[in-house]
Amino acid sequence: QVQLLESGGGSVQAGGSLRLSCKASRTIGDYCMGWFRQAPGKEREEVATIDRFANRRYIDPVEGRFTTSIDNAKDTLFLQMNSLKPEDTAMYYCAANFARCPWNDDWENWGQGTQVTVSS
Repeated sequence: QVQLLESGGGSVQAGGSLRLSCKASRTIGDYCMGWFRQAPGKEREEVATIDRFANRRYIDPVEGRFTTSIDNAKDTLFLQMNSLKPEDTAMYYCAANFARCPWNDDWENWGQGTQVTVSS
């Protein structure tokens, strides 16, 4: 089990940037790490993943604007979000899954989420 704690959310205007952090309770070098988001009235969607070989995957709406990275020395996952749009408004969650990246949302460990609000 891995406890995950997100931070860094907030309110910004369109075009602005935010950097989300996800601090893990243990080393995550053998985990696939992911970012998800859920907007009001919508289903949760995967935003970005990074596997234990540092391969990254992004959904099309955030490709080129969001970057995920890991600082293994600090057991922390990051999501740098640039050129934010109102449609990026959502609760953002980080998740961890041992060894592999699930193709659905059946991940083993989840954080509590951090709210991102982008105004036009």
